Amino acid sequence: MTQRSIQHGSFVIERTFEAPPKLVFHAFSDAAAKARWFAGPADKWKEVARELDFRVGGRERLSGAFAGGPVSHFNCHYHDIVPNERIVYSYDMHLDDRKISVSLSTIELKPFGKATRMIYTEQAAFLDGYDDAGSREHGSRALFDALEASLKRQAA
Repeated sequence: MTQRSIQHGSFVIERTFEAPPKLVFHAFSDAAAKARWFAGPADKWKEVARELDFRVGGRERLSGAFAGGPVSHFNCHYHDIVPNERIVYSYDMHLDDRKISVSLSTIELKPFGKATRMIYTEQAAFLDGYDDAGSREHGSRALFDALEASLKRQAA
């Protein structure tokens, strides 16, 4: 029998993007736009499956294989969406068949001159001995770096 345990964690990431809230929201809500930045590291990870149904009650799934390692699975459910302002969703993460976490995440988008101030908050439950050791926050920051690069390419 597996030893059951749970560890809680939370973090907040604040970023300013040189794009209006409408474009930042589009980067989350449009399947093609999101695929340009929401993925594992290109040199270490290969996409296996992707789907996005961006609406309240909708779901998002993304799976990818790490070179020589496990397949990661992101399974998301959207709870609240206010266009250009707010996204609230929950998601679970799996490595192969092992569920490692369940999270509640919020994205707030606020006009900041011609830019957008994004506030991302995540509350996570790490399951059954999975030791996150800060990798979730690190990975989220890397994804937002990729989002910023995607927005810059779009503006060019």
